[in-house]
Amino acid sequence: MSSATLPPARDLPQRRADTLDRLSSGFQMWLTTGSDGHGAHLIPVAYVWNGSTLTTATFRRSRTVSNLRARPTARLAIGDTADVVLIDAYTILLDVPNIDVASAEAYAKVSTDPRNAPDMFLYIRLVPKRILAWNSLAEFSGRTLMLNGSWLDTSVD
Repeated sequence: MSSATLPPARDLPQRRADTLDRLSSGFQMWLTTGSDGHGAHLIPVAYVWNGSTLTTATFRRSRTVSNLRARPTARLAIGDTADVVLIDAYTILLDVPNIDVASAEAYAKVSTDPRNAPDMFLYIRLVPKRILAWNSLAEFSGRTLMLNGSWLDTSVD
């Protein structure tokens, strides 16, 4: 793509609105975890967004869960290389009986329902700490929308 065909850069409020719309309307993401000595671990998962956190689930005995027990942070990616949302998040592991009903019901609509095999699965609550979004090189500047868990009113990059 040449610079002449780049879409115009969105301002911060529009990027935030577009990001919130994408989080609300989507249900698939890439989830990356890591722990000392094992490097990055990347998996595709379904998710639900409740307006402030994302919820996903995976196998209780997975490398993802092991990594999160050692280091409760993750990076997730939604979209593609031409229009991406990256989120750095703090994570909370929840046993299946401990999830709220609204999240469990919403998640069951987009993926396998962990409530059908509670001994096999854990839910993962992802609390965004940093959110970045851009749809082209023109938007690389100003890509940070949230920092330290707070939405930004002015650009920091």
